This record gives sequence, structure tokens and C-alpha cells, in this order.
Amino acid sequence: MLDFFTIFSKGGIVLWCFQGAGVTESFTGPVNALIRSVILQERSGKNSFTHEALSLKYKLDNEFELIFVVGFQKILTLTYVDKFIDDVQLHFRDRYKNELEQKGALKLLNSSFEFDNDFKKLLREAEEGSKTQRPSYMRTFDESVKSQKSVGSMIEKKGGDKGKEQGGKKNKNKKEGMCCWRWFILKDLLILNISSGMQVQSMVGDLLPVDHESSEEEEMEEEDERVGVSEANKSNSKKGGRLGGVFGMLKGLVGSKSLTHEDMEPVLEKMRDHLIAKNVAAEIASQLCDSVAKKLEGKVMGTFTTVASTVKQALQESLVQILQPKRRVDILRDVMEAQSQRRPFVITFCGVNGVGKSTNLAKISFWLIENGFTVLIAACDTFRAGAVEQLRTHQRRLNSLHPPEQHGGRPVVQLYEKGYGKDAAGIAMEAIAYARNQAFDVVLVDTAGRMQDNTPLMTALAKLIAVNMPDLVLFVGEALVGNEAVDQLVKFNQALADHSMSDKPRLIDGIVLTKFDTIDDKVGAAISMTYITGQPIVFVGTGQTYNDLRSLNARAVVSALMKA
Repeated sequence: MLDFFTIFSKGGIVLWCFQGAGVTESFTGPVNALIRSVILQERSGKNSFTHEALSLKYKLDNEFELIFVVGFQKILTLTYVDKFIDDVQLHFRDRYKNELEQKGALKLLNSSFEFDNDFKKLLREAEEGSKTQRPSYMRTFDESVKSQKSVGSMIEKKGGDKGKEQGGKKNKNKKEGMCCWRWFILKDLLILNISSGMQVQSMVGDLLPVDHESSEEEEMEEEDERVGVSEANKSNSKKGGRLGGVFGMLKGLVGSKSLTHEDMEPVLEKMRDHLIAKNVAAEIASQLCDSVAKKLEGKVMGTFTTVASTVKQALQESLVQILQPKRRVDILRDVMEAQSQRRPFVITFCGVNGVGKSTNLAKISFWLIENGFTVLIAACDTFRAGAVEQLRTHQRRLNSLHPPEQHGGRPVVQLYEKGYGKDAAGIAMEAIAYARNQAFDVVLVDTAGRMQDNTPLMTALAKLIAVNMPDLVLFVGEALVGNEAVDQLVKFNQALADHSMSDKPRLIDGIVLTKFDTIDDKVGAAISMTYITGQPIVFVGTGQTYNDLRSLNARAVVSALMKA
């Protein structure tokens, strides 16, 4: 029934593996997909993952830094898998506890894990147990709890027991923040590369990162969280007001112990509410907290750390990990590569109405012109009145900032338009052909704003992208939205997939986050958008002028998000 079962460390060392009879394909592909798409992207709140024809179930053992993964055909319904993977984990831990307690990759490599017989025995017991289970049946009304209630029991009496417990403040804790993992699975090397963008003082070169200055109160609160028992007690009495906020609640210190879900639950509940208040979509906030709980459960706690500070640090690391690009995003280099191939680099902008697509397209045009590239703007919004005129105004202003006389008499930016009521996909195709003939470096395709539920317009957008195959598809979204961001991105991606004529449809490649200057520290939309798509935020709009364009600084955004 099972295709494979593998046990490996978070350092990437495969300790033991099993392949089912008749299975010839290697399990490295599905396991590496699980690492890339779930574990490295902090999406481990759920314990299941689908890769092509396989369903994968996995379990994290945070005490010994192990991962247990089982794979089987997704058409099968194996009810025993969840219990089976728990049994294997407990049995493997108990048998090889001494070997697992030895730290270091070399010691693990030198250890021998002969687990075949134990595994087959556990598998046989699990399969036989699933066959002998009695079929479930629907309870009658007389057997239900509701039938035992009387009318009197449902009347709330004044001064009576409310029956609701306030979340207990269990003060437990954890030692070190979660670090980035390096994965080495058999022959494949997966390394998370965190690189900081080059900071410049003008629009020439890479964009300045969007910044957030931490307040003195935040710094003092973080300092208080690092103190020991005696210092913590003094701080609580003298600086109680300064320790207010969502993360200053649970400051009790505990001795070395394993962290349990019950220990973390009160803190996670507060963090979930805090994230939602900062504009993170409710569903995403819950998934993030579940993922953090799964990462920390079973971790051995240090003596001088708190549950609140431990969970806070783990959540911060997870948020930074989510916002870091999963692939290289270097538009300037990509444009130069397209130049060497004597073709224009094409970027298509899409999004809902009124989010600032045309304005931010003009900002990106200015940035590209500042870096020595020529730009052709394709006016493919043939629906909104005034859309073409707005782009023409931007074209005139950009050419006045960079007069043709300074560029050999040639305008650095031109507008390609065919008026209103025309086929947008056809206009984009003609614009790209014109740019190739006239040796333009970049084509920026402006599209009509459309709501994600408007099927005809979503079909037209999918057609434009499928026909012209742009190098980059950017979704333009507001930093103001909360739960709506999830709905917009899911339906935009779904529409592009449904209406594509290719087996591998083009989906959204990146995000332009607009109106970032209007939200103060409510930056949760950035988390929601990147979590849903798995794609990076390429540009951040921070104002109304052409210079108000930034790149995303993940740590600055997380700092603003965690600010109490």
C-alpha cells in the first residue's frame, strides 16, 4: 500500500528509508518538493502534502530534529496512516535514543539504524487493525448529547457558572530561536540563501528597501525579555507599563523541559489576534500559528527563557522566511539578458480596480529610464474611460524629466495605444512586435482593473497572458486589504490556470504592493499575499511621486508587524 517511508534529520541526513514492492521511482523528488514548498516556506501547519500522483504525510520531531515522511498513491484512502506514523516515530525514538542524543552529523552518519523488521511489524499491525475496525454508524437522537438536555438546563441563571474558562496563563518556555535549515537530501542540495539588497541613494541601480525604525519602547521590551529570573522580577515591578502589549504578558520562567502545545496555546492565541489586528488574513494567521506550534512542540526549554519570547522569536523567523524571495528577482539583470537576445523584456500588470496599476507602472518606467533603458508602454486598458489619457500624461512627464536631446534625439518612453473598445491581447501583441522592431528594451503592459469574480474580464486577462507569454506577470495589490487579499490572489491565479491553453499555465510571478505609506504598522497584507502565492513582493509603492518606489525589506516589515 505504501510507496515509501523515510526518516531523515533536519540537517538532511537520511537515517533510514523503505520503498514498497514494485515501486521503481525514487522518493527524492517528492521529498525535496515537500521541503521546498512546505518546510522551508513555513507552511508546516498541516501534516499532509500532495505531489503529482502521491500523497505525503509527515511528522516533525523537534526534540531530536527529525522528520518522518510517508508517501502513498493519492487515490488510496488509508485511514491508518496518521496513527502509523506516530507509532513509527515513538518506536524509532525509543530504540535509538542514545544514538540520536549524540550531536553532530558525523556521529549520525557513523550510526547504524537497522529498522526494517520493526517497521514491517508496525505496518502489519496497522493494516490488520484498520481491517478489524467496526464500521461507523449514525447515532440515533436518543444516543446524542442533545437528547439529554432539558429546557431548564439551557436557561442561564444569574450568578451561575458561565462554563467558559479564561485561557490559562501557563508560563513555560523555550531556548533558542528557530534557525534556517540547510537541507541535503541524497544528491540534491537545497540551501536557503538570504541576501540583502544593495542600498543606493538614487533611482539608479537597485531600489532602496522600505524601512521601519523600531521604537525605544520595543528595544527596551526586547531587552527585558533577555534577562534572567532576578532581573525579570525587577523589570516586572519597575517597568510594568513598558512591558505592556501582546508579548509582555507571560514572563514566567521555567526549568529545562519539553515544550507542549498546552504551554504555547495562550501565547499563540494572543499572537493570532495580534496578527489579525495588523491586517494579516484570519486564515493565514491561524496557519502561521499552527506552523510555529508544530515547529516548537517537543523542543527542550532552557532555564532562563519564557514561552512568550520563544514563540515570538520563532514567529519572527517564520515571517522573515516567508517574505524572503524563493527565487532570484533581479529585473535589471533580466532586462540586460533580454537585450543580449535582441528582444524586449515584457512585464504585464494586473489587479483589481483602483489599486494604482497605472501610477506604479509609471514609477517603474522612471526607475528603468534612470538605469538607462528605453520603455514602451502598451495601453491595454481599453475599458476604463481616461485610462489612455492618464498614460499619455505620464509619458509626457517622463520625457520632460529625460529630454530626448539627452538620448540622441529619441524619446526614452513611448506610448502604444489603439483607443478604446479593442481586443487587449491583440494590442499587447502588436506593441511587443513594435518594440522588437524599434529596439525598445522593456514593454510595460497596462491592463484594465477587474474584480476577481468578473468571469469575462478574467478570461480576457488569461487570454492576454497566454497569447503573449510575458517575462513577468505582476499582481498589483493594496497594502490596505486584509482577508480580501487572499480571495483576490487565489481567484486571479485560478482564473489564469483555468483559462490557459497550456498544460503548465502562467500564473502570477510577483507582487507590487501599493499605498504602503498609508498603513503605519499594519503591514499584514504583505504576509497574506506572499503566503498565498509563494511569490515575492518585487516593488513597494510608498507615495505619489516617481521616486516613491522601494524594494521590500523583510526584516523591517516583520519588525513593524510584531510591534505591540
